[in-house]
Amino acid sequence: MAVFNHGSFDEHEQVVFCHDKESGLKAIVAIHNTNLGPAVGGCRMWNYPSDDEALTDVLRLSRGMTYKNALAGLTMGGGKSVIIADPKRQDREALFRAFGRFINSLGGRYYSAEDVGTTTADIMIAHQETPFMAGLEGKSGDPSPFTALGTYLGIKAAVKHKLGLDTLEGIKVAVQGVGHVGYYLCKHLHEEGAKLIVT
Repeated sequence: MAVFNHGSFDEHEQVVFCHDKESGLKAIVAIHNTNLGPAVGGCRMWNYPSDDEALTDVLRLSRGMTYKNALAGLTMGGGKSVIIADPKRQDREALFRAFGRFINSLGGRYYSAEDVGTTTADIMIAHQETPFMAGLEGKSGDPSPFTALGTYLGIKAAVKHKLGLDTLEGIKVAVQGVGHVGYYLCKHLHEEGAKLIVT
């Protein structure tokens, strides 16, 4: 598996491969850029077909977080983490405790949070091992409704720009995946009268 000459490496500052035999944790943390502050980005848990696919995903996602945080005017850099495991796995306590310990070992260079395949409950478990977690229950919590709202408003802006319309009524919108974000996005679109194609 190539890292430095990987097609998505793009001058990442740090890539950490994490393994904990006892819990079965296999994870990759990618810190793309910390020029604006500590790297921030969620933790995705997915049953990747190969380690190389997991590496490609985490590199691309962390780079995207650098630009996303900068465009939002945040004093945060870009990072991301992936856990290579079945997101339907039930025994998550030991796994996320081990993950939290690895995040803690980075000394605040990277803050993790919920993402695809993980929940705020998972992040709360990891938080028992490290303060470097965001999206905590009782604080900012699940970001999915806000991500969906931003996506919905982006769709509205695109339709206004391209078609000159102020409404999505009758507009066909395809949504792939109806998880946390997709569900809320479909709710906004349906309430405005969009015609949904959902997979």
